[in-house]
Amino acid sequence: QVQLVESGGGLVQAGGSLRLSCAASGRAFSSYAMGWFRQAPGKERAFVAAISWSGSRTNYADSLKDRFTISRDNTKNTMYLQMNSLKPEDTAVYYCAADVVSSLYITYTTPGSYNYWGQGTQVTVSS
Repeated sequence: QVQLVESGGGLVQAGGSLRLSCAASGRAFSSYAMGWFRQAPGKERAFVAAISWSGSRTNYADSLKDRFTISRDNTKNTMYLQMNSLKPEDTAVYYCAADVVSSLYITYTTPGSYNYWGQGTQVTVSS
C-alpha cells in the first residue's frame, strides 16, 4: 500500500507558474510508476504526465508537453509537476497516481492503470 498526498495547488494568474508535489508514504516509493491527471468540472479525468520508476522515462499529453515538466526525487519519496505559462483552461483538480511496476522504464497514461490515487489539489488559473 502507498498513500499519496498532493500539495502546491492554488490560484494563479494566466501566464504564471505553479509546482505541484505528490508525497508518498508506505511501500518503497522507487518501485512505483507514477503520473499526474486532472479533472475539470463536468469533464472526465485526463492524462497530464507520467514518469517511470527510475525517472528516466516520461510521457506527456501532447498539448501540455511544452509547458509542463514531471520529475521525481526517490530519496524524498516525492513527485513533482512544474507548470509554466498557465492558462485558464488548465483549471482543474490535479491528482497524482501510482502503481507497482517491475521495470525501471514503464510509464502508464491511462487512469485504469493506476491503483493508488491522492485526494487531489485544486489549481485555478484566472484570466
